Amino acid sequence: MSESSRRCAGCGRSAPKAKLIRFTAREGSLVHAPSAPGRGAYTCPRLQCFERALSRRAFSRALKATVRVDPGLRRLYTEADG
Repeated sequence: MSESSRRCAGCGRSAPKAKLIRFTAREGSLVHAPSAPGRGAYTCPRLQCFERALSRRAFSRALKATVRVDPGLRRLYTEADG
C-alpha cells in the first residue's frame, strides 16, 4: 500500500505526507499540527515554500478559513536545516 501524498501550498510539488510540514487553523491562527484532526495545509521543509504560501495567502485558501500567521513559525524551517 502506498503512502498518501499531499501538495505543498508554496511550490505546488506533491510529496509523501511524512516529508511535509503540516499546519491547521486553531482559533483563527495557523498552528503547526503534525497529527491534529481536521483540515490541514502542507509545505515542503524549506523556508522559501512557507514564505511563498504566506505571500499568496495559500494557507487561508487551503484551510478554508482566514488565519493569522505568527512569524515565529519560521523557526520550524530554520531548525529543520540545522
